[in-house]
Parts: sequence; C-alpha cells; structure tokens
Amino acid sequence: MAVKSLNHIGIAVQSIDAHQAFYEGALGLEFEGLEDVPSQKVRVAFFRAGDVRLELLEPTSDDSTVAKFIEKRGEGLHHLAYTVEDIQARIAELQDSGLRMIDEKPRGGSHHMQIAFLHPKSSGGVLTELCEPAGGS
Repeated sequence: MAVKSLNHIGIAVQSIDAHQAFYEGALGLEFEGLEDVPSQKVRVAFFRAGDVRLELLEPTSDDSTVAKFIEKRGEGLHHLAYTVEDIQARIAELQDSGLRMIDEKPRGGSHHMQIAFLHPKSSGGVLTELCEPAGGS
C-alpha cells in the first residue's frame, strides 16, 4: 500500500504567535486556524502552501514530546506526515517488513485524523507520521 500524498510538514515552535507573521506575511501562506490537541499536549496552527499544509506545533506542557524535542534539538522541522488509507493495515504491513513503529495502533490527531508514527531509526532519521483523514481518504 503506497502513501497517497504528503499531508503536512510538522514544525516545532515555542510559540505559534511568534511565528505566525512570518508564515502569513513573509511567505503569504493561508492561515487555516488553530486547534488544541490535549492528548498530545500541543496547540497546532495550519498554514496552506498549495497542496501541502505546514503544521506549527507549540507545546502546552513541559512534559510533551514536542517540548522535549525543542529542548533537545531546538525549534525546527519535526516530522513529515503522509496520507494513507486503512492506517491499521498500513501499520501491520510496515511492522511485518521489519520497521519499528512508535504507535502500534492508531491514535487521534488534529482534524479528527487517525495517526501513527514510525520510529526515526526506521525512516532515515526522519520522524514520519501516517495520517488517515476522518471518513477515510
């Protein structure tokens, strides 16, 4: 099962407010809105760049994985997210091929998507997210 498309690019930031003017003003991207994702302890902002979205991830707790990422690596590229169909089957297929998953079962993400992350050690050092939009593709 191939991925359908690049869904979004995740960028870890300390403050969405501090970066919004750059993405809207300097780059001229369309701001699509804010969303809190309590299960992941983040607040996200989406900006449309043609067919792809940029997702700014702001930690809402010092113990969130995004806060730990920023502490260790600083602000910047966090993950690439790909749209897939039947995320559970895709997870099983990846595991069967020997790839290591962070999420062995899908969990809820922003925009009511089901998501799962591959471990960066299985994807060339890039944190990779699988996304299945609400209602399938």
